[in-house]
Amino acid sequence: MSELLATYLLTEPGADTEKKAEQIATGLTVGSWTDLPLVKQEQMQKHKGRVIKVEEREGTLASGKQAVITIAYPEMNFSQDIPALLTTVFGKLSLDGKIKLIDLHFSEAFKRTLPGPKFGVYGIRKLLGEFERPLLMSIFKGVIGRDLSDIKEQLRQQALGGVDLIKDDEIFFETGLAPFETRITEGKQILKETYEQTGHKTLYAVNLTGRTADLKDRARRAAELGADALLFNVFAYGLDVMQSLAEDPEIAIPMMAHPAVSGAFTSSPFYGFSHALLLGKLNRYCGADFSLFPSPYGSVALPKEDALAIHEECVREDAFNQTFAVPSAGIHPGMVPLLMRDFGIDHIINAGGGIHGHPNGAQGGGKAFRAIIDAVLEAQPIDEKAEQCKDLKLALDKWGKVEAV
Repeated sequence: MSELLATYLLTEPGADTEKKAEQIATGLTVGSWTDLPLVKQEQMQKHKGRVIKVEEREGTLASGKQAVITIAYPEMNFSQDIPALLTTVFGKLSLDGKIKLIDLHFSEAFKRTLPGPKFGVYGIRKLLGEFERPLLMSIFKGVIGRDLSDIKEQLRQQALGGVDLIKDDEIFFETGLAPFETRITEGKQILKETYEQTGHKTLYAVNLTGRTADLKDRARRAAELGADALLFNVFAYGLDVMQSLAEDPEIAIPMMAHPAVSGAFTSSPFYGFSHALLLGKLNRYCGADFSLFPSPYGSVALPKEDALAIHEECVREDAFNQTFAVPSAGIHPGMVPLLMRDFGIDHIINAGGGIHGHPNGAQGGGKAFRAIIDAVLEAQPIDEKAEQCKDLKLALDKWGKVEAV
């Protein structure tokens, strides 16, 4: 019998943690148990949840007693889709005190119903022809109210700086000034021109937005127009929506999952989901080729252990392609040694202000990042590299550098 394992963190679980765990296992499956006649218990046994493990531990002074419990749920109890799964293991339980869902372990049978990333780390690298360094991504800035000519110039300057990917801002929705389809076609032309000028290939992720019922048609149209990638606010729409897009054979485009709204589900130490589960494992299983999340270093920062746990879920050995982890927010060139120490080669360095805020503009910002990435890979002293690259020196003079010991 296939089972799904759910692991929870309970804070202040009560005097009898074993009993609490048993109540959860029973309550989320067969309901009342002891009041059932014996013959009914025998019939329902195969549907009943099982307590696998109960581990009590001391929390912080603020949290008091905590326990980690793991419960097995028979997969015959629910249909093989993420909404049914989450409703089963965390539906009404999410309303029942300080309980956080920290991990899910899927059976191989359930995994076969999920798409995983279409491209993944290797597929994205193959598109770009870059296999031996972290990729560099930049973000449009200040696009609200700007017309297409401004968008195109931003795109051009970022590409000339040597970035590998450029994404729309997540709050850049459909407007008459820069329509979705026109951004794709005009953007492709700009990137074709910069490639011919520099020999460097850049991909553009356009923001897929609108009513849920319209998304597939819009995504299919984007594919027809040759879009490089789709940015998607997955937690505003739902994991199942992203899965349906990733599964569609007519939408053969990398999917970039943005973390907007996810903080409402992950930020509390006592409630919701763990960052690693939501932004790492579930994003990956449901089809994200890229998963964006706050870096441990910027103004909007995750605890480092949470950020590293997301990355680990994105790249750990599994049945699915690896997902590119994209630690974001507050990234400037001087942080690159730290990023590469903590996240290795297979991640994406994502910068907004660290590129656009460069004294020489976005082009200079991109060149500064590329120079310091090369320096780290070549084990060249950063100060020595800065003497060779004026753009890197200007960036370090402005933002400083973070030592990665």
